[in-house]
Amino acid sequence: MLREIVVNLLHNLGGRAEVDRYLREYTGGNRFAVVKVGGGVIADDLDELASALVFLHRVGLNPVVVHGGGPQLNEALDAMGIESGFIDGLRVTTPEVLHAAHRVFQRTGATLAEAIDSRGVRARPVPTGVFHAAPTDRPELGRVGEVVRVETEPIISAAERGYLPVLSPVGTSEAGSLLNVNADTAARALALALDARKVIYLTPTGGILGPDGGVIPAIDTAEDLDRLIAGGVVSGGMARKLVEIDSLLRGLGDHASVSITTPARVARELFTHKGSGTLVRRGTPIRVCTGLDGLDREKITRLLESSFGKALDPGYLDTVGDARIYLGGDDTAIAVIKARDPGHYLDKLAISERAQGLGLGAKLWNRIRHDHPSLYWRSRPDNPANKWYLARADGMHRAPEWLVFWTGVEGRERIEACIADALSLGHSFIEPKPIPRKEGTHAG
Repeated sequence: MLREIVVNLLHNLGGRAEVDRYLREYTGGNRFAVVKVGGGVIADDLDELASALVFLHRVGLNPVVVHGGGPQLNEALDAMGIESGFIDGLRVTTPEVLHAAHRVFQRTGATLAEAIDSRGVRARPVPTGVFHAAPTDRPELGRVGEVVRVETEPIISAAERGYLPVLSPVGTSEAGSLLNVNADTAARALALALDARKVIYLTPTGGILGPDGGVIPAIDTAEDLDRLIAGGVVSGGMARKLVEIDSLLRGLGDHASVSITTPARVARELFTHKGSGTLVRRGTPIRVCTGLDGLDREKITRLLESSFGKALDPGYLDTVGDARIYLGGDDTAIAVIKARDPGHYLDKLAISERAQGLGLGAKLWNRIRHDHPSLYWRSRPDNPANKWYLARADGMHRAPEWLVFWTGVEGRERIEACIADALSLGHSFIEPKPIPRKEGTHAG
């Protein structure tokens, strides 16, 4: 009953089809969502955090929480008069610091578990016994460990009994001594051990930030990682986190994704195409071709017909000529861009529902815009993707049969030329022969 209520509320956030798709992808069976929570979020946003974790549990994601406790430990060490330094962002852990850290992590985990319990979901703090660790090969860091094995049985057992496990980043060595483990490292090891389909970082920033301080909505590390770092779009701690996420996704495989968001926005980030944070996947690079030589014409036809819900004119592909063809994923997204007199015309854009769920729409659009600073295109007035286009366009012209959009096109004369050109083009589809249409984004 509770899950049904939660799912109905989710349908108010996005379309029923997209919400149900994500529920199928992330929930059911022994699938787990690993949730990394920093100590700062626990200290400053406990109520919202506990509500978000209860929501994930209610909807069936089987969340397993790995929490940090940096601010809490700093406060405790200051009160005890114990000095603690950092090397390369890692805390130097003396025996005194380790003793304090163990107590602080126990208290922090218990605080989070109690907040979850108070909202009707039973939480199970697991302060030790999950992460088996070996001392780091950097003795200057002191009692710091690297995870060598994860004991998954306590987690699976707790989840099967309806508990929400809350884990502290403390490792146990072969000799039985405790070691401080970086919380991000612990979450990564846990995700790999559980073969998690979803990894969630709940942070104050709510995503990977660009140089303007805004959240980057979607990143495909196979396509974007080198460009973002080399170009300085992300740097410092954000760059390090992105490299770590890429390494994690390499280990998990194509089925997995990482979401970075805030507790308050976790539902919108996970269960709508628009999202509210940063979605990170490691897909295949976008292929860019000139013309259709070497491409599977039948597959392209099926993708276009499925996206537009109409039969493609048999002669359309012969008009493509030397147009630039962008293919994303397993040919689940395509863009056709033709060079015409007024400029570059986005003749076709088809992004299947599956591709949208993979964040491929944003990835494909970013690549197109990088290659084409100015662009114009048209869309039917009843196209559900028009809001998506309007958010990315500099302007729009409404005609009886078409809406014409443009971006990066400057000057009244050139804008009018682009509008006239788009409206002069013929139809690419045969109207009387509808094809069952799958929800997705399309233009043309």
